[in-house]
Amino acid sequence: MRSTAHVDELVHGNILEVDLHGKLSRRDFEQIVPDTDRLISRYGKIRLLVTMHDFDGWDAGALWEEIKWEARHFNHIERIALVGDEQWHKAMAKLCKPFTTADVHYFTLHELNAAYSWVDGE
Repeated sequence: MRSTAHVDELVHGNILEVDLHGKLSRRDFEQIVPDTDRLISRYGKIRLLVTMHDFDGWDAGALWEEIKWEARHFNHIERIALVGDEQWHKAMAKLCKPFTTADVHYFTLHELNAAYSWVDGE
């Protein structure tokens, strides 16, 4: 397991693709926030595709930042595709549904192309 996080981001119109590795810290989470806020300002509603490779979760600071961000943007996310291969990744998709109005769907890493199609679909 990696002890530090690695976060890669790509923006495709109103879709933010985030690839997570390791354990997410408050500093890592703060790297993602400006892009999401900028996209929300531009489009009103955005879509997220989050892939998790060797992702170990969040430290307490990052988890708190995410909770605050989700409360602030409850209605600004249309779709969230969560892509991973751990059982808890799948459970995370179910757990986050009450905290957003977004349509949330889980895909395995082998279904990455389907996740791209789904998050981009109408």
